[in-house]
Amino acid sequence: MTGRIHPSAVIDPEAELDSSVQVGPGVVIGPHVRIGAGTVIGPYAVLDSNTTIGARNQIFQFASIGAAPQDLKYKGEPSSVEIGDDNKIREFCTIHRGTEGGGMVTKIGNDVLVMNYVHIAHDCRIGDHSILANSTEIAGHCVLEEWVVTAGMCGFHQFTRIGAHAMVAAGSKVAQDVPPYSMVAGDRARLVGINELGLERRGFKPATITAIKAAVRKLFYSSTLREDALRELDDEFAGVAEVERLVAFIRESKRGVVGRERE
Repeated sequence: MTGRIHPSAVIDPEAELDSSVQVGPGVVIGPHVRIGAGTVIGPYAVLDSNTTIGARNQIFQFASIGAAPQDLKYKGEPSSVEIGDDNKIREFCTIHRGTEGGGMVTKIGNDVLVMNYVHIAHDCRIGDHSILANSTEIAGHCVLEEWVVTAGMCGFHQFTRIGAHAMVAAGSKVAQDVPPYSMVAGDRARLVGINELGLERRGFKPATITAIKAAVRKLFYSSTLREDALRELDDEFAGVAEVERLVAFIRESKRGVVGRERE
């Protein structure tokens, strides 16, 4: 193991590293950190404590993972960060541990790209295959489902939820939930359509994309009241899993969903 660990790294004796983990110069790894096979930790990264990192992750220089949350209610409880496999966490990212009020854990899935200067606050959940572009700032308790893409300098209000396959345009400020498959932009972020190109790239069938478009038109671009539209979609697209997921997301929203852009 020592051949893969730079002599200037500081590793707590209670940390557990797979024998294949590579650790660069100046890295600090705290107690109760577990790191899986094939993971590479770049120079001067800090893995504070109570952090589990899976296999084949790349953590670049100066990233900070597992530090105490920026929540004044936090009183030192042994909360944690859990990171899956095959993720890339770039320079100067900050990922904080959970809190008692949010389930005690911050989670990142698999195959996630976290670009420079991204902040992921306490108790957030980041789904598989998501891409968070430079300076995306995510407040506490947010949920980003799988395949979410954010462009640069987006901001997310605490407790917001971003549905699967959604695309958030650069500079957006998100204060309400973003439905699955949608595209949003602006301050405050508004619906501008569906993420059609992203869906095509991920192999969604044309008929499925057409169904999603029809559902979004009824929900956001017709004069039908929201509850009536949801009931109509239940009947019209029964058995279409993607539309059913969209409908369920809107019904379950606690903050309300973004509205359409002004015409």
